[in-house]
Amino acid sequence: MPRIAGVTIPAAKRIEVALTYVYGIGPAKSKAILAAAKVDPNLRAGTLSEEVLDTIRGLIAVEKTEGDLRREIQAHVKRLRDINSYRGSRHAKRLPSRGQRTKTNARTRRGKKTNVGSGRKPAASKT
Repeated sequence: MPRIAGVTIPAAKRIEVALTYVYGIGPAKSKAILAAAKVDPNLRAGTLSEEVLDTIRGLIAVEKTEGDLRREIQAHVKRLRDINSYRGSRHAKRLPSRGQRTKTNARTRRGKKTNVGSGRKPAASKT
């Protein structure tokens, strides 16, 4: 299995898809990298030679990926919290920060429901 930017990418997948396993590289950037390296996007990641992988690694090294990108995003969020902005307070409360409704939906961000139902006992249990 090839390693690119500190990430072991799956050898059985197409290289175009396998590159998206690296944090900071999506489908569009993956296509651009492969076009610059002149690599067929339909080739499997495990079949690529070391020379081709080195070329791809060189092109990815220019981009901000993995740890550097994660640290930068964390710094941006920390700055928003420190200046007490609305978006920063939403991040701190673990709520959506881009104007979505939260009365319903937002389950991904808010977590699983804890109280389901009214709390009323079923009629059959009354004696």
